Amino acid sequence: MSFLFNADEIFEMALKIEQNGEKFYRDSAAKVANPQAIQLLLKLADMEADHQRVFHGMKSSLSAADKKAMTFDPANESGLYLASLANTKVFFEKDIDMSSLQGIFKAALAAEKESILFYLGMKNLVPGNLGRGQIEAIIQEEMRHIQILGEKLLSL
Repeated sequence: MSFLFNADEIFEMALKIEQNGEKFYRDSAAKVANPQAIQLLLKLADMEADHQRVFHGMKSSLSAADKKAMTFDPANESGLYLASLANTKVFFEKDIDMSSLQGIFKAALAAEKESILFYLGMKNLVPGNLGRGQIEAIIQEEMRHIQILGEKLLSL
């Protein structure tokens, strides 16, 4: 079964991705001993929380038409699909070597790359008046996360 997602559902998925990212970074910070790494991980968590605020604002500005279901879905399969996609594609629970900064940074890099791919697709679906520019700004920030994480990984 294929699904067509409305803007409300797309923003909801983006919110879930950012919530998962914030949780990942905060959980990671609690498991490492290196003060600089803890500071970096908490900074990244705060950035993910900022992204949540942006997406929440974008979501709350949607009209009733933007929230209208695009597919007949009495069993809420599209909502379950969205939740599954958000929980399995970016910052998801998986086997991560949380005992090493290298493992944490590698997992974070992979998740940040996947989030960028999602947001690039999302940007093409969201009309300019609903926040396409804000999505572009978040993509740029996620790219900075990759740069920061890549530099830290190389320095280990």
